[in-house]
Amino acid sequence: MGGKGSGGRNRKPDEAKARVGYPGHATRPTKAAQAKRAQVIGLPSVAAAPEPHRVLGDQGRNLWDRVWRSCAAWLRPESDAEQVLIVCEQTDERTRLRNLVLADPLAHRERKALRELEKQIASGLASLGMNPVDRGRLQVGEIKENEFAKLHARIAARRAAQA
Repeated sequence: MGGKGSGGRNRKPDEAKARVGYPGHATRPTKAAQAKRAQVIGLPSVAAAPEPHRVLGDQGRNLWDRVWRSCAAWLRPESDAEQVLIVCEQTDERTRLRNLVLADPLAHRERKALRELEKQIASGLASLGMNPVDRGRLQVGEIKENEFAKLHARIAARRAAQA
């Protein structure tokens, strides 16, 4: 499981592969071939975030607004609000823990808790698609116009011409 080339969990994104280059000096696809293969359609974003159903601190509220602005294309308020809220509450807790650790350099338990909480926040943000790798896994980093969309457009154009 997860062997070389399996496309498993730790699969390298195509963007990273393109930056590194192709092994064996193979020829890269031309710009025309890349444009023909996939046209990128921008994802919509919303101007206003839904209101959180629990009280958040300053840092949590800032994160709440950022998440809903940048991830509105794939997040649904009715089903994803609780996950977003948990991550925002963890961010508020991180702020409080960080202040404790900065005030007392010998607070080893608090420092360990802070590091663990930071891992949980990173994991929560990843599950929401807040980094390039996880957006790629969710397949929301870019929407590519495929052949079916082109076919449907041609059918709609023919029907409009016949009517």
